[in-house]
Amino acid sequence: MAGRGPTPKDPAKRARRNADPTKRATYLRDPDVVQPALPTFYEFDPDGSRRKYVWSERTRQWWKKWGAEPLAQDFTSVEWEYMLDTARVHNAIWRDGEMKLMAELRLRVAKVGATVEDRQRLRIEYAPVVDSDGGGAPSGGARARRGPLKAV
Repeated sequence: MAGRGPTPKDPAKRARRNADPTKRATYLRDPDVVQPALPTFYEFDPDGSRRKYVWSERTRQWWKKWGAEPLAQDFTSVEWEYMLDTARVHNAIWRDGEMKLMAELRLRVAKVGATVEDRQRLRIEYAPVVDSDGGGAPSGGARARRGPLKAV
């Protein structure tokens, strides 16, 4: 499947500094919106019998991680509904082995900025973590934190 083109360049590294052509709309955030719990509901078997829908442990972990994600602090109730539908797709993959849904899951989580590339495309940036003593995150990235590469 075709992608959406190259990842946008960092604005500080662009040759031209044209204004962003996309107008921004600003809305007031509803502070009362919180991540809902994974719902309890029932499925029907082909014979008509009813059984409780089971969430896989992997999907429960995935859902918990989305609740802790800084991006999720600004999710509206509509976005949480979208994420509940996405959780069903995630669960079908992990519980039922429906691998044909992997592309759908990838597209869905890309819309909410799951990967670095998705966040660049959406123009979302995380601020560096500031320690209580006023120091920032270690500079230099992973190489500075972990040391030089070692042959295994």
